[in-house]
Amino acid sequence: MHGDGYGLLISALVFLVALVVAVPLARRLGLSPIVGYLVAGIAIGPSGLGAIRDPERIITVAEIGVVLLLFVIGLELKLSRLLALRRAIFGIGAAQLIFTGGSIAVLAHYAGKDFDWRAGAIAGLALALSATSIALQLLEEKNGLAQPYGQRAFAVLLFQDMAVVPLIAFMPLMVPGTHEGQTLFDSLGDVGIVLAAVAVVIGVGRYLLTPLFQILARSHAREVMTAAALLVVLGAGALMASVGMSMAMGAFLAGVMLSESSFRHELEANVDAFRGLLIALFFMSIGMSMNLDVVLANAPLLILGTLLVTLVKAVSVWAVFHLSEGTEADSVRAASVLTSAGEFSFVLFPLALGLGLITAQQADLLSACAAMTMMLGPPVALIGERIARKLERRDITVPKPDDFSDAHGSVLVVGFGRFGQIVSQCLLTQGMEVTIIDNDVEMIQSAGRFGFRIYYGDGTRLDVLRAAGAERVRVVAVCVDHRETADRIVEILKMNVPHVQLHVRAYDRTHSLALKAKGVDYEIRETFESALAFGNATLRANGVGVEAARHIITEVRELDRQRLQRQMEGGIDYGPGRMAAEPEPLVRPEREAHALNPEAEDALRHETEFSG
Repeated sequence: MHGDGYGLLISALVFLVALVVAVPLARRLGLSPIVGYLVAGIAIGPSGLGAIRDPERIITVAEIGVVLLLFVIGLELKLSRLLALRRAIFGIGAAQLIFTGGSIAVLAHYAGKDFDWRAGAIAGLALALSATSIALQLLEEKNGLAQPYGQRAFAVLLFQDMAVVPLIAFMPLMVPGTHEGQTLFDSLGDVGIVLAAVAVVIGVGRYLLTPLFQILARSHAREVMTAAALLVVLGAGALMASVGMSMAMGAFLAGVMLSESSFRHELEANVDAFRGLLIALFFMSIGMSMNLDVVLANAPLLILGTLLVTLVKAVSVWAVFHLSEGTEADSVRAASVLTSAGEFSFVLFPLALGLGLITAQQADLLSACAAMTMMLGPPVALIGERIARKLERRDITVPKPDDFSDAHGSVLVVGFGRFGQIVSQCLLTQGMEVTIIDNDVEMIQSAGRFGFRIYYGDGTRLDVLRAAGAERVRVVAVCVDHRETADRIVEILKMNVPHVQLHVRAYDRTHSLALKAKGVDYEIRETFESALAFGNATLRANGVGVEAARHIITEVRELDRQRLQRQMEGGIDYGPGRMAAEPEPLVRPEREAHALNPEAEDALRHETEFSG
């Protein structure tokens, strides 16, 4: 093996070993995986064991992870979602970023080492961002996302994610002397080129990408869809980079343009594996590039700065939430989950260093400060929850947060064939929030008239189910045609999303029993109710009265239920093989069977080649 190739292999092995060891250890200690990535990077970098001595080469590749992350954020920012939370996003979110960022900027300018107004602004805006991964994890552990304060905290996180792109885009404008010597015509020309590139990304994303993905989907080749997703992300990023903007901005715009596409979840699932590994590599490369000597030499200042930043963020968020008609307890809860510095602070600091807005020493100290606020995040949230509970006990007149969990039903329907379409009609009449997954392009096109969120994807993949919201909906309705496909989806959801209710279309009686054994919440044979309705119509056609026919159908349904229960308990007529071949009458026949021709007589006596 060539020397360069062997060195690359060794670096990859070192990276994977550090990743496998650091992340579980961080989880065990109650820390964010990002902290594990940073510590692992320090350990294997030049300041640690020295296993990797050239982190700059790795950062170049790892930055693609940030580009993919911005693309996924763009996919999440659907217009309907933004409109629903617009007041909280652009009101509370903007106020938090300005108030917190300004406070930290002033603190850094007057208390930091040689921080001018540019460096102070970078420190303030970057540290004002909150860690989305940590905050959402803390909110989910306390069921906070269903509470009003959790909704507003999520809106703040959403605004911060959107604010990253303008921050990255306009950071070069802060560099002194960047535009000296340019005429007004030159400046307008540069702006025109950037706007033209933005228009190209928006136009292609809006009018060309969905038809392209429809053509590719018909090939049923997953690797082609994956390649197309990467092509869109990197192509949009390269176009924006060619006009002097960041690749992340191009990827973000592409994501926003595809946020309403039927292929949104499939795209997200396809890039997710690449994004996860490259983001891990990015944070590890940040750890590798940190100068541990500088951090240790300034440890007292760093510890004090971390505590001050955490305090400033907590007070700022508390004030903003308290002024937005939140209770004291909820304001404390929101403040305690948003103190950790955001993941994108580790994107802004290297960019600012490359532009000369901050020094290498300042970048090291700020990165270390951001990492330490992440370590403090879970303990601060625990303290905040205890304070909030004391406030609620102190003031018994404080109303409990409204529970909006029953305001609207939410259903994920997997499979939009004949059965799924009829189920969806029922949900449509109640205006429920429905997401539909199907991997048949023609089914998706025909379902466009329903007004549901309909996405192209393979329902047997956990990443697609999660991306479509399986962990957030109340019910997953499995309406696929094939028994094996339904069983696989049920097993995946039972193992990974055990809290969701499962309603499953059963293929036959044997399948119904198998689904009951798996613990689904509701199952029904695909032809059972329609056969009962057919039987009811036949009874009526033979002169049976309406009430009598209804009573008979109810009795048959109850007898069938009792038989299923006996079979579930292992009764005398239980056995999948027997049930499939030998259906049993629910009531005792009044007469013996009578064959009307010789062939039927042979079949009854098991004497034909077709009788088994």
